[in-house]
Amino acid sequence: MSIHSPLSVQGQAGVMDDYLEVLSLVERLHRLLLDVIKDEFERLGLLELNAVQALLLFNVGDHEVTAGELKSRGYYQGSNVSYNLKKLVEKGYMHHQRCEIDRRAVRVRLTQKGRTVRDLVGALFARHAEGLDSRGVIDHGGLVEITHALKRMERYWSDQIRYIY
Repeated sequence: MSIHSPLSVQGQAGVMDDYLEVLSLVERLHRLLLDVIKDEFERLGLLELNAVQALLLFNVGDHEVTAGELKSRGYYQGSNVSYNLKKLVEKGYMHHQRCEIDRRAVRVRLTQKGRTVRDLVGALFARHAEGLDSRGVIDHGGLVEITHALKRMERYWSDQIRYIY
């Protein structure tokens, strides 16, 4: 999503411009994150996974979840979760098992191979966090401030969805 349309609400052009810039930045940051993960995996010679799959493994961590919970818990942001789960199971990164109570549901968890990838992504993120701080790009307080602002925006958007009906 590139937001370059000259939209403006009368009397609020500055707010609108800033809002559109935030939307564009959030989207670009997500794409950049995937590129950073992809580059790290290429450097390590781990080419059988894509960045979306690696991020999914990192987000699942030590949890055992259903496919539906991947999206509701925020572990997966894409639209083709079934495809990526199938590939991760086929490649031995995830284990899946039918739920005893609801046979339609499948529970997934990481295998040892999946936990190794999770640890690689975790180490990458740890290096980034340290680098941001040590180079003075952004400190802990700045990250906390950004997180609070983004959570408020997330809550606002969630409220907009809930109260449509």
